[in-house]
Amino acid sequence: MWRHRRPLALGFALMVLGRGAGLVLPASPKWLVDEVVGKGRHELLVPLVLAIAAATGVQAAASLALLRVVGTAAQRAIAEMRLRVQERVVRFPARYFASTQSGALISRIMTDTEGMRNLIGGGVLEFVGSLLTAVLAVGVLFYLHWQLTLVSLAVLVVFTGGMTYAFGRLHPLYRERGEITAQVTGRLAETLGGIQLVKAYGTEKREQRVFARGVHRLLRSIVRSIAAASATSAFATLALGVVGVLVVFLGGRALLGGRMTLGDLFTYVTFSALLVAPVMDIAGLTAQISEAFAGLDRIRELMQTPTEDDEDHGALPVPSLRGDLAFENVCFEYVAGVPVLRDVSFHAPAGTTTALVGSSGSGKSTLVSLVMAFNRPQRGRVLVDGHDLRELRLRDYRAQLGVVLQENFLFDGTVADNIRFARPDASREEIEEVARLANAEEFIRGFPQGYDTVVGERGIRLSGGQRQRIAIARALLADPRILILDEATSSLDSESEALIQEGLRRLRAGRTTFVIAHRLSTIRSAEQILVLEGGEVVERGTHAELMALGGRYRELHDRQYAWEHDLFVNPGEELHPETAVEEDEAGVAAG
Repeated sequence: MWRHRRPLALGFALMVLGRGAGLVLPASPKWLVDEVVGKGRHELLVPLVLAIAAATGVQAAASLALLRVVGTAAQRAIAEMRLRVQERVVRFPARYFASTQSGALISRIMTDTEGMRNLIGGGVLEFVGSLLTAVLAVGVLFYLHWQLTLVSLAVLVVFTGGMTYAFGRLHPLYRERGEITAQVTGRLAETLGGIQLVKAYGTEKREQRVFARGVHRLLRSIVRSIAAASATSAFATLALGVVGVLVVFLGGRALLGGRMTLGDLFTYVTFSALLVAPVMDIAGLTAQISEAFAGLDRIRELMQTPTEDDEDHGALPVPSLRGDLAFENVCFEYVAGVPVLRDVSFHAPAGTTTALVGSSGSGKSTLVSLVMAFNRPQRGRVLVDGHDLRELRLRDYRAQLGVVLQENFLFDGTVADNIRFARPDASREEIEEVARLANAEEFIRGFPQGYDTVVGERGIRLSGGQRQRIAIARALLADPRILILDEATSSLDSESEALIQEGLRRLRAGRTTFVIAHRLSTIRSAEQILVLEGGEVVERGTHAELMALGGRYRELHDRQYAWEHDLFVNPGEELHPETAVEEDEAGVAAG
């Protein structure tokens, strides 16, 4: 709110002006009844009417200006808050997103910030304005009949205590409601994001039931908050009803006893209404402000969550990398007591290619995530150019990484925009050059809009192989020092893979490259191959050395070669491992 103190100060001034002008009409009965009618001062009627008309005009103008000033300030505050929260959220460590629904974060960014409208957009000013009107009304009421006013205030003190109690009860209810809303939104986002999988397995009904359970939980939470807010409103009505009874009874007795004039009584009743209306406003605003604070509590949690920038505090800048990388006795586990990597050590000299081989769950992707600093080892060190990766500024380091992951994510934009994502300032000529290198130009030119074709959310309008080739072109454009290829050719057919391998070899030249590949034929040229099993490096060496060793790598290679030969060369004919080895060695010699 302090960031928007100027429009709020202007709004406060307009509010005071409007509230002050609003007192003219309720004060007029005393002049009308006692002076114009009672004393026959008819000449005061026209000035009195003009004063009321002028005050009403001022009140209307002030109200219009107030709504525009604070409404604009509120929307600007909401926009700024969303920007600040989004800016912080995208700087959270990658491990944070592994345990948090993206839909829940979207709900916090887009929905919880709406609470700013209830604070800046009139809520607080209305609250203050109601208090100001109540104070002015109490001053006039004391002047007219202080004994009656004391009794009325005693009732309102009890009401204030009730409102304080109600605020304490409403706050956790609205907080729970916001959390459930985030959970339901998160699940809905997952369902829509995986709609093809949902339809493929025919689980629409199941997803509908899951969503219905969430909606009913949300409904129950909303009903509880409505019940609490309704009880607050009923309590306010009861308290103010008691004040009304006291005013009629004691005011009537004072009139009959000659202690008040008829004009005094009319004015007292109208100012009692001015006191009653703000109190009713306060009862309604309590719920709004409780909801706003609950949302801001959840935003505060996000704003207090450590980011990668916090981890980078005091880290070394990385103007350029050679790309020399080493693991020293690295151990990592996602769940305490369940190791994923065990004492992994190796050295990847700058400009060399290191291939990672192993069965599913052996730790290959986890190792690569440590190279990208998505995770930190519990024990051991990852060294880059001789520096512990923890000591390097992540933003600088990652600016020199190129990544083609197994799951290629494309944004809902054009083909050119997705390739340009790595370098927003790249020219069209550079984009087309890397597309040719990635063997993507042919299918891109086949689209009616070419490079301006919109690929759809997550690239849904493209095939898996097309998405993968665009991702490779994106990595080529980044011109990285360290390159990560995680199943970079897994979605390509044999023909496309053969065409793209030359481009990948040119891409790898002079760069430190890590390749995860189940197709062992794609990693024969790697300077070193690490075979992982159970989170440990069980074998290491070149393709020829590992084949000669006759261990786990040879076993994986022979099994895959036999399967591919049976499938593509001689369907139905069994291929013995000895034959596979002979053919492979012949292929290596020919290469």
